Amino acid sequence: MNARSMSKGANVPVDSSAVRAELSWSEGAGGPDIDASALLLTSAGRVRDDGDFVFYNQPRHASGAVTHLGKQRADGVLTDTVQVDLGALESAVTRVVLGASADGGTFGQVAGLTLRLLGPDGRSELARFEMRAETETAFLCGELYLREGRWKFRAIGQGYASGLAGLATDFGITVDEEPPPAGTPAPAPAQPAPPTSAQPPSASAVPAVTPHLTKGEEQLPVDMRKRLSLRKEQVAVSLTKRGAAGVRARILLVLDASGSMAFLYSRGVVADVVERMAAVAAQLDDDGEMQAWTFASNPARLPDLRLAELPEWLRLHVRVGEISLFRRGRKPRKGLEPGQVDMRTVGIQNEEQKAIAEVRAYVRENPTPLPTLVLFFSDGGVYRDAAIEQELRAAVEEPVFWQFVGLGRSNYGVLERFDTLPGRRVDNVGFFAVDDISAVPDQELYDRLLSEFPSWITEAGRAGIL
Repeated sequence: MNARSMSKGANVPVDSSAVRAELSWSEGAGGPDIDASALLLTSAGRVRDDGDFVFYNQPRHASGAVTHLGKQRADGVLTDTVQVDLGALESAVTRVVLGASADGGTFGQVAGLTLRLLGPDGRSELARFEMRAETETAFLCGELYLREGRWKFRAIGQGYASGLAGLATDFGITVDEEPPPAGTPAPAPAQPAPPTSAQPPSASAVPAVTPHLTKGEEQLPVDMRKRLSLRKEQVAVSLTKRGAAGVRARILLVLDASGSMAFLYSRGVVADVVERMAAVAAQLDDDGEMQAWTFASNPARLPDLRLAELPEWLRLHVRVGEISLFRRGRKPRKGLEPGQVDMRTVGIQNEEQKAIAEVRAYVRENPTPLPTLVLFFSDGGVYRDAAIEQELRAAVEEPVFWQFVGLGRSNYGVLERFDTLPGRRVDNVGFFAVDDISAVPDQELYDRLLSEFPSWITEAGRAGIL
């Protein structure tokens, strides 16, 4: 694997049987103490027990596959390194999450925060990921993950304000409370809360949240209503971690329907994505509706997704067998039900810039006092880089945050680089990619999906955009 500079959400194959993950930052007076760590996760996205957490107080995993090598200082740069022997990992371990925590300050006080993936000799550089931070005290830097028998590395760059304890508990680690200082009066005993199966994995790291009932929710089938209730709670937890509890927003959904997406539609992946995004809209937008578009060569507006009509909306508008490479013929398809889009008119190519332009026009023509969050799903093949960049740069002054999610293929073009593009008053674009979104637990998906939106709200407010 050749060395490369990575953007958030990008991934590369790892051909080495062992690697070192080296976290580095510039030494500065008054900055926090930074510590690297690693969590060994199963396919469920959780540790098996507390022994799967490797950090300064537990520097070696029992299997010997992961070791915290400790810190070094050279020429004004500090490093903290974790070594991972991929060949020695137990078969149950399918991911190694590489994290960091800041003690005595925030990551925003640290300059030059970089994760380098090195060969086992510690000298050959396989990949480099330069990260940006503000008020975060914990950071998910990247992850090594097993995909179809081969190890890969993904750049994550997701931070939150709950420190090492929050990072650990998010993945199932038990963290003991520190005892109060001597002489501190004992607090009054709290009344025990009734147990609930809907409690999210990270509830010990954030205050408890109670999702509100959304219009139309009570009309859903029982199993779908239960999933929605749990997912709304997980969305609320993700927002609470970032100091954005109670935030409200208009949610817009954009779905790639290019020819290469056929497999994801036929497997039901896209339908599952829509149901998971409905929980975001239900938690952030009280009207129980979400505006939606599909696109390929051309964009097409779909009927509004009303929560009470979610099962029927999926049947009518996420249509297995009609999103394929073989949309031949120019005549309109017969037998379309009311509101259905003839996918022949949508085409098969990737023209993201047209969909972006149409969504921008909708926002201008339908103003709201709420910020707008666009959830934009694509499987890659982006090639209109200049046109996409032009649209998103022009959108900087608009009250919209664009969250792009890559669904497993590759070549996301300018979307991967937008976090580092200069010349914008605020960063109005987020991006991450996953190989198989169906395998990403809900809480982790919402954490990634909402990692930048709260900070954009703050920045856009200061800039007078909101």
